[in-house]
Amino acid sequence: MTTLTVTAAGLAAVGAPAASAAPLDLSNFTLQVADNAGYLKSNVAGLDTALPNVGVGDIMAEANRKGTVTNGAACNSAAVTDPDRPDDKPKVSVTKSFCWQNDPNGEDDRNTKNWYPQGVTTVADAQADQVWGGSNQPLLVSWYFKGGVGNTAKGTRVSFIDPNTGSYRHVLLAHPFHNSAGNASYTSLRNNQTAGEGSSLHAGGMVWYGNFLYVADTARGFRVFDMRHIYDLKAAGDKGNVTDQDKVGRNDGVFYGYGYRYVMPEVTQWEHTASTGPADSECTQNDGAPNFSFASLDRSGTDHLVSGEYCDGALPTNGRVAAWKIGDATVDGEQRTAGSRMYADAAYSLPRSNIQGATRFNGRWYLSQSHGEPVAGQDDLGELHTTSAVTSPTGTLQVAKTQPAAIGCEDLSHWPAGSEDSPTLGTIWSVSEHPDRRMVYATLPQ
Repeated sequence: MTTLTVTAAGLAAVGAPAASAAPLDLSNFTLQVADNAGYLKSNVAGLDTALPNVGVGDIMAEANRKGTVTNGAACNSAAVTDPDRPDDKPKVSVTKSFCWQNDPNGEDDRNTKNWYPQGVTTVADAQADQVWGGSNQPLLVSWYFKGGVGNTAKGTRVSFIDPNTGSYRHVLLAHPFHNSAGNASYTSLRNNQTAGEGSSLHAGGMVWYGNFLYVADTARGFRVFDMRHIYDLKAAGDKGNVTDQDKVGRNDGVFYGYGYRYVMPEVTQWEHTASTGPADSECTQNDGAPNFSFASLDRSGTDHLVSGEYCDGALPTNGRVAAWKIGDATVDGEQRTAGSRMYADAAYSLPRSNIQGATRFNGRWYLSQSHGEPVAGQDDLGELHTTSAVTSPTGTLQVAKTQPAAIGCEDLSHWPAGSEDSPTLGTIWSVSEHPDRRMVYATLPQ
């Protein structure tokens, strides 16, 4: 689900190229470390002294929810079946799938309308050898909380999933700050972190690369988290509360996380430098500043962070994608300091509207396109588009092949095959968002 509403006109226009393209000046895609980077870092340091730190392996070992894994087929047929679609049309290719816990007497992640899954990344993004900590191969999926404002908007959580057993655990993402007593605390992740304001950060895409998790912030760029700073509120004893689902942060010396055991604070932010322009310039020819609706990693050649923007089919342009050398984000294994910059070395206009995810490999782009909420009498399956290979730094992508994707398909993440030194195409993971049609799955791109 995107931050832009899909109108009836937008649905009618899905698939049709927009009449014109937004600007592709590479300077519009420059990212810089935000001015508050030092403030975030100091608060994380304060939290480190107050709470016990754990790693990814600890989270996987303490997975408290159980989904299902199916090899070679969809674990949720509703995610890939549309009764209005003719039987002779191609079906969604699924090589492996994961379905959320569906417990009517407990936590029902498959059907909840409080949280919506959006972004996906995997250990294949994190490590070229596709293994973390010796044996773990997690999938990560981001969710945003629907409704609320300020601290009643519970923000963003990330599911750490074992794709072999189906076990998983949610980790709450948080924004660290100094509370009124001057102590390090945190609050929910929101599009506006001012006290009492802002709805939940949409987190439409994310990339796990090394120790860092880059989470898309639609209007700004990326919020960055560090796998070396994950707090275990249960292990904090009397200083942690893992039962109260209404409180977050430090309250009277006790740390809360809406009932979640693990909390992961952001350590820095990367934001675009382009002028945002008028409020109504989004997805128009006057839109210099990009949105960050989805994200992925390209491991062909020099590793690149890629991102792009969603534009409703009723709007004048289809949106854009861009790529940055992700190694430029760090120095000596740490995030760069405030004011440091990353410069995009490629940007393209999208060939379709309503794009919810994109990834790149060997010059070809793979794009997921959705049709919004399921509607009777309409073909609700999404599409996965493969573009022609491009070598120029800018231009308009051209669709070469199209295959069906899940209903409500969202972000994409590439899991290469072949060897670490010589990767081949492999599979692409995606996630579908609608209640009762949710699924995380891998597909073979055409």
